[in-house]
Amino acid sequence: MTQQHFRPTKAFIDLQAIQNNIQNLKKILQPHVQVIAVVKANAYGHGDVAVAQAALEAGATILAVATPEEALHIRAHFATPDIVLLGACPVAFVPFAAEQRITVTVFDTEWVQQATSLLTHSTIPLRLHIKVDSGMGRLGVRTEEALLAVYQSIEMAQSMEIDGIFTHFATADEENVQYFEQQVQFFERCLAVLPKKPRLIHASNTAAALVKQTDLQYDAVRFGISMYGLAPSAYVNDILPFPLKPAFYLESALVHVKELHTGDAVGYGAEFIAPTNMWLGTLPIGYADGMLRKLSGQEVLIDGQRVPIVGRICMDQCMIALPKAYAIGEKVTLIGGQGQEIISMEEWATKLDTINYEIPCMITQRVPRIYGEHVCFDAE
Repeated sequence: MTQQHFRPTKAFIDLQAIQNNIQNLKKILQPHVQVIAVVKANAYGHGDVAVAQAALEAGATILAVATPEEALHIRAHFATPDIVLLGACPVAFVPFAAEQRITVTVFDTEWVQQATSLLTHSTIPLRLHIKVDSGMGRLGVRTEEALLAVYQSIEMAQSMEIDGIFTHFATADEENVQYFEQQVQFFERCLAVLPKKPRLIHASNTAAALVKQTDLQYDAVRFGISMYGLAPSAYVNDILPFPLKPAFYLESALVHVKELHTGDAVGYGAEFIAPTNMWLGTLPIGYADGMLRKLSGQEVLIDGQRVPIVGRICMDQCMIALPKAYAIGEKVTLIGGQGQEIISMEEWATKLDTINYEIPCMITQRVPRIYGEHVCFDAE
């Protein structure tokens, strides 16, 4: 049965934009370098299955996730591509990872020993990527000695194989390169002590893949935020090697229009008082959809014009000031473009004092994702 969407609040995902971003990345990579498409967190809120399919069609060869559940969900839809679990792998997941050919991250000898005991009857070796903590401070081995200990413990386990080694940069999206270079140097020292290089070495996240030297591409790069058309930082945005095309657009429509008189109150707490006679519109989107209350005052687009959200945002609805009376059903763009105006995720992020990564992730699953290759959002 085809799913029906009656509520006018929807997120439109332009899969062609995602593919264009990957194809442009591939043009600046060395020919042998693979693209790891990061589809964790439901593809940053864009929808993991649809995005993974688009990424693979565009030339990505590996899919990366953060949790065992995400890995199993992706494997259920894609039988053949490599799937890498970048986050910590609970030991209990090990037999499932081996059976489903999911590559997991390792950084501890005790974990290797515990995992080995769960693989005694497995006929498929568990593939591992060793994580090096070169300065991020989250997961990973922190010394060359610890790296060798993990490496040797895996080599002794017949039920496991080392498929890769990687690290993650903390400041690749910043202009100051001092700390970044320290991380690179430590990672290089770790690579130098390995008795044998694994099949895949990867270190570059989105920022490093876009603006750092090509010798850091190694065998693969991890393409995350900019696969979705968003720059990792303002600094990177200013020096991008190619333009990024955003893929996420959020729209709703008027469900009620009324005229207010001077002094009329709007919303919980009667926080907004009409300063004069004015028109007010109600939108069916609220904080249960990810339209957080701190977005009160944020502008939206109607008829190609910017108008503000007024009053407190409710769980399911919010109200906007209108320049005139509009018909019920008039389209309202919350993220995206109408006419000559654009409201970006960066604008929302500034309003919320956060980063653009957080914006698509916070739009809840109550908002359906509608997919298309060329989605036009102009009011004209």
